[in-house]
Amino acid sequence: MATVMSTMTTSEGGRVMAWSASTRYEVEPAPLGLALVHDLLNTISAGRPRAADLLDDLAEAQAWVDQALECWAQETGQAAAQMQLTETDLEELRGVRAELRRLLSSPDGDDAAVAPAVHVAAAALRMDRSGRVVLEPRGHGWRYVAALVLLEMFQAQQADTWRRLKICRNARCTTAFFDRSRNNSGVWHSTKTCGNPENLRAHRARQRVRTAGL
Repeated sequence: MATVMSTMTTSEGGRVMAWSASTRYEVEPAPLGLALVHDLLNTISAGRPRAADLLDDLAEAQAWVDQALECWAQETGQAAAQMQLTETDLEELRGVRAELRRLLSSPDGDDAAVAPAVHVAAAALRMDRSGRVVLEPRGHGWRYVAALVLLEMFQAQQADTWRRLKICRNARCTTAFFDRSRNNSGVWHSTKTCGNPENLRAHRARQRVRTAGL
């Protein structure tokens, strides 16, 4: 399991910033700006004992988004806008999160029972002083966060790292994790806390079936 310190980044002033949602579950964040998407996924209530849903309360959500945007800015070297969330923003952000988790839970698109939501966000192309063309998010409130999320998703898909962002297969957990295994075969956010117990339960279930058949 990754240590908590691996979920942190240091600002120019030397202040240590943490991806607060993922830190709670001791998972190492996805690389660069994709860590913002990863952290949004981990704002859910999970773990034992259950951690709070960071998008359930306006004050907690504001604290999360402020810290997440600062972490994103440090990771990408870009400026992030400051924003004041509203209750409407919370509802929309929860919708974006739910759709992302649905997609990652059925990466092959086999979840036909759930109608996908369509999230539209705006971004602008800008050339910086070095001549590099960058995409910048546009919008206010939840639309700005959604623009950042979709921008990072797009860049991760182009870099072929999006497929490594996964949901823990343990139904009692569902923590999001970035799979760093060589062949991208990971299914548990932690082999110790989720993989081993689930494998043991499966082994015992097979034993009971064999015993009942004797």
